[in-house]
Amino acid sequence: MIQIDNALVSFDIFDQKFCCDLSHCKGECCIEGDSGAPLEKDEQAKIEENYENVKAYMKEEGIKAIDEQGFTMIDGDGDLVTPLIDGRECAYTIDENGSCWCAIEKAWVEGKSTFRKPISCHLYPIRITRYHGYEALNYNKWDICQCARIKGHQEGVPLYRFLKDALIARYGEEWYKQLEYAAHEIKTGQIEIPTRSF
Repeated sequence: MIQIDNALVSFDIFDQKFCCDLSHCKGECCIEGDSGAPLEKDEQAKIEENYENVKAYMKEEGIKAIDEQGFTMIDGDGDLVTPLIDGRECAYTIDENGSCWCAIEKAWVEGKSTFRKPISCHLYPIRITRYHGYEALNYNKWDICQCARIKGHQEGVPLYRFLKDALIARYGEEWYKQLEYAAHEIKTGQIEIPTRSF
């Protein structure tokens, strides 16, 4: 891993290729899984503040789930997450042109919300693990994202570049410049990626 400020960045984030391909996956990450989207503590308030505008884009089933479970919930692991519809898809999931999308983000895109979407969704497939005084950024490889890996290889898009906007939203422009510098050092052999055994 490479340390940038208080973040430890996995080498996977530099060398894995990734580019979402909604035409193939249809936004399945909003549906699959055994829990809702992980949330930061301050995101609960942001969702609540914008909910009335977000609600206008939601499905009836999603609104019902919010009415019954609340804007957020605690999952079996004790983590703060978004509620689910019938234990499966995120309550904020909507259907858009045959694919799943996020009502929160749609409201943001149309200027109706000040909150774009949970950072865990924005950063996916990077997952953040917190330790004392620092965060670890790791690549979460999920079978349903195979089409994103294929497209990423075809277009030559490394994961850190695909997630540029999300990483800047989380850590800032200067931090991302340091990340790009590290990527350059890896590419030119100044920093060597350890040999892995699988």
